[in-house]
Amino acid sequence: MAETAAVAPTTSEGWVVRNTTVLKSLFRIILGAVWLIDGALKFAPGFVDQFNGMISGQGQPAWLQGWFTFWANATSGDPAFWVYMIGSLELLLGLALVFGFARKTAYLCGMLLSLFIWAVPEGFGGPYGPASTDIGTGAVYALLFAALIVINSAHGPSRWSVDYLVERRFPGWARIAEFRRNGAPSSPAPSGSGPASGSRA
Repeated sequence: MAETAAVAPTTSEGWVVRNTTVLKSLFRIILGAVWLIDGALKFAPGFVDQFNGMISGQGQPAWLQGWFTFWANATSGDPAFWVYMIGSLELLLGLALVFGFARKTAYLCGMLLSLFIWAVPEGFGGPYGPASTDIGTGAVYALLFAALIVINSAHGPSRWSVDYLVERRFPGWARIAEFRRNGAPSSPAPSGSGPASGSRA
């Protein structure tokens, strides 16, 4: 009787794939730390005095002047309120990212806040001209949040998050925390049953 030699299982998965669980959480935490720093800088002395000048729309095309005039008038009465409100929102967003709290809501709000910052204080990254070198950080932040949404949709719950702990006790929390509510890999359907429901994103 021939003996069958035990063969060690081989895998073609690369290092990134094998460490997806850690990397996706690390990506979120690093982005959260950036937002915490960004929010803290809003409370630096002198920033309020510079805020109105950031949204003056100087050098922007004429067809955008109405947009910047509206926001300049809206914020000129109490610039400190707007600066500290945005700074507080950035701090709350940073904490939500670092601790993984209400991630679905945080990602969507973070994308909207990034686009608002890009469209108002950053002036859509403009005015554009021969000396322009980038389109502004707000647009990049919005794309990073879009990447987090894709990661959440593809991989489900993150074990390195407050959401994961809350969902174990209150499964309904997934409506606030997850784009994909079934974090466990889909399993084959029992015989005689319909298609497995774990395949939905």
